[in-house]
Amino acid sequence: MHRTPRLVRLFGAVVLIVVIVLFTALIVDSFFNDGKQLTTLTPKGPSAQTIQNLFVPVTAIAGVVFVLVMAAALYIARRFRERKGDDPGEFPNQLHGNTPLEIGWTILPALILAGIGVGTVIGIIDLNKTEENSIKVEVAGQQWWWQYRYDIDNDGSFDGPRDIVTATEMVIPVGRPIELTTTSNDVIHSFWIPGLNGKRDAVPGMKSPWKLQADDVGWFRGQCTEFCGLSHANMRMLVRAVSESDYRAWVTNQQTDKAAEPTDPVAREGRKVWQALCAQCHVINGINDVKMKENPPPLVAGVAPNLTHLMTRGTFAGSIFNLYDPVNPDGTPGDPSDVAEAGDPGAALLGGKVDTSRVNRVTLEAWLRNAPALKPMYPQGGRGMPALGLTEEQIDQLVAFLETLN
Repeated sequence: MHRTPRLVRLFGAVVLIVVIVLFTALIVDSFFNDGKQLTTLTPKGPSAQTIQNLFVPVTAIAGVVFVLVMAAALYIARRFRERKGDDPGEFPNQLHGNTPLEIGWTILPALILAGIGVGTVIGIIDLNKTEENSIKVEVAGQQWWWQYRYDIDNDGSFDGPRDIVTATEMVIPVGRPIELTTTSNDVIHSFWIPGLNGKRDAVPGMKSPWKLQADDVGWFRGQCTEFCGLSHANMRMLVRAVSESDYRAWVTNQQTDKAAEPTDPVAREGRKVWQALCAQCHVINGINDVKMKENPPPLVAGVAPNLTHLMTRGTFAGSIFNLYDPVNPDGTPGDPSDVAEAGDPGAALLGGKVDTSRVNRVTLEAWLRNAPALKPMYPQGGRGMPALGLTEEQIDQLVAFLETLN
């Protein structure tokens, strides 16, 4: 009988070793998450930790089963391979009817799956448990950004006079649970902040409960995970966790009824430009909020980001661009073009002075100049921001006005 050449066997062994090494390296690398914002393996809140507590043992069990099955398959393939002098017509001994073995490989997987099932049910119950001191927020997906409405007066409605409407970024206090109600104003989206919890679909006409909680001060990136059109990949979100006192100050500032009247002549001209071109879709409280309630924007979602407190946010355009320079751990300014980081509004977050020297004017001006060139959209179909045909002077005026919106 023809034997496999030694060179072929050697090549097969090398390929097997390379595959094992690469597979092992991939697994090991997945557990080193420094700088990886969208990782599920570094929980930063109790809900994410609940998922991690289930994921680790299930992965370990699956890993052991995988190794045992593959080892058995390789052993059997080698142990019972056809050898020189074997009779091709000889039928190997059969194990059919080995009752102890058949009972064993039926009961053991059943027990493993039962244990995983119990842990999964306990985890689901914990993830959906409500807390007494929770903050209630409605999260609504749009094409292609997220809107957040806070039920500050806790009356079950998100439309009260003291309730808050904001966009792109959600601000939460550390250590307090946030009860979310996810929905959508156009197509199906999926809300996912991996550091704080798993995914929850945002479906038009449905209200789905979810919750978040952060253990430490910081910011946490997220990404829409349900394909929702042209800029699905550019539909991100950001949760900014602050201290309880900073959160109260943020709420107080966000409840300011209207934007301050600009004092700078350039900003006053920018306000006129905004009212002429931007007020058809966007809202600034005290300027066109009443009118907009009577005549909703001509958009599929029926709403555009509320800009009343724009400069209190660190990012814009669905959180894909930084509105301010990020701040490095040593306090030095970071790279505003680094989308893995998040712009830091500094004192402006709580309504303080806007540091205009740190505003990312290059990207902001480029957005105002031609938004669809920076983010794929379909403005002619009521999805996304159009190119407004602004002159360079109008862009300067509009930026000066936007910088007053804190």
